Amino acid sequence: MDSARSVTTDDVTRASNAFNAERANLIARNAVTSNGIRKAARVPGGVAANALVWDLEVTQGKRTNQRQSGRCWMFASLNTFRYRTIKKYDLKTFEFSETYPLFFDKLEKSNWFLENILDTLDEPLLGRLVAYLLSAPVGDGGQWDMFRSLTKKYGVVPKEAMPETACSQNTREMDGYLTRYLRGCAEKLRRGHDSGLSADELRQQKHDMMDNVFSLLVTCLGEPPKSFDVRLRNKDNELVLSGTYTPQEFFDEVVGMDLDDYVSLISANTADKPFGHTYTVSRLGNVLEDGGVRYLNLPTQRLKEVAIAQLRDDLPVWFGCDVNQSYLRDEGIMDRAALDVDGLFGFAVEGCMDRAARLDYGESMMTHAMVLEGVKFDEAGKPAMWKVENSWGEDHARDGFNTLADPWFDEYVYQVVVDKKYLTEDERTTYETEHPTVLKPWDPMGSLAVCR
Repeated sequence: MDSARSVTTDDVTRASNAFNAERANLIARNAVTSNGIRKAARVPGGVAANALVWDLEVTQGKRTNQRQSGRCWMFASLNTFRYRTIKKYDLKTFEFSETYPLFFDKLEKSNWFLENILDTLDEPLLGRLVAYLLSAPVGDGGQWDMFRSLTKKYGVVPKEAMPETACSQNTREMDGYLTRYLRGCAEKLRRGHDSGLSADELRQQKHDMMDNVFSLLVTCLGEPPKSFDVRLRNKDNELVLSGTYTPQEFFDEVVGMDLDDYVSLISANTADKPFGHTYTVSRLGNVLEDGGVRYLNLPTQRLKEVAIAQLRDDLPVWFGCDVNQSYLRDEGIMDRAALDVDGLFGFAVEGCMDRAARLDYGESMMTHAMVLEGVKFDEAGKPAMWKVENSWGEDHARDGFNTLADPWFDEYVYQVVVDKKYLTEDERTTYETEHPTVLKPWDPMGSLAVCR
């Protein structure tokens, strides 16, 4: 045995003696083995600081629930839409169909995937690019820019016009079979290319494949309505809207939002992404003719400033974060002060890397989208705590709301979507005119779009 390279018996004995010599280690062991790490590391004082008290707040309708699906980005987007509808018509609550955009996202992603396969026919099958494309052709995740594309093309419908199904509430089976079929399509297209089929012949095969994708989606989700009847009543039960609408007409009427005014800002302080510049992620998107995603990278402080500006104008803010970090899920608390994992273990675990290193080394990425709906300020007027609407139902956390401590924002919030009017003139010009740097398909700034 090479004692310099292997774990020896002496190494284990030394580590065991050191561990058992510390009373705190024994207490930590007992607590963690009985309750788990986060419950044992929970800090009551930190939890107590997460009261639902706000200096600035928008009031939303009843909580929504994405169930067992990765549709957080859709729910967050529609939660920003419905706020405008509820406010416009003085409704108690309202919900758009989340199954409707799910259908068209799967359809468009399937087309996007097959076009990428056709575009990479000469790439090696075992190379990283093709392997990445095959890893998750139609994951549930997405980005704001992708939802904007879906809405501009297909509009929106009320929940009653296309309700939830077993496959929309739990997408695992549908995703699994659709992924299997699309991988089979990729194999057929590449095999056809290798056997000498022409581009036109391959494209006809792709056309037939898309017909099958449509059939599979209708079987799982139902067929999207081309038009529907609407009757909306306000808080006083007065009829405030009635008629027959197409999905596009309905969006224009009840939301009336200029989607192109809303831009994605990220904050990634890694060496490959200097602040003040625009970025896109290679091969990330859904609606082919609308292109991919576009981000402007700014310091975290700017993300906070523009988010607060939009909240002051009584509008919620879509944001993306790494929800898996320093999170007390049952209580809905995102606060580093509410968990002392490093104190529990006696050395730096959560604190072993800074924000940039976590992004570079695969420890952190965007995993969830939610909506900022309030903020509490400290005595100096700085944000101290943020109110967050989640999409895990009203039984989650506190009536479906989470709290997000400002230091947590500094570490784990990576994106906000705001009206470009809140940007400086230089920031707007950069966003609108600069040719974006193209990031690799697997960059962490694109990870929200591939969650399963």
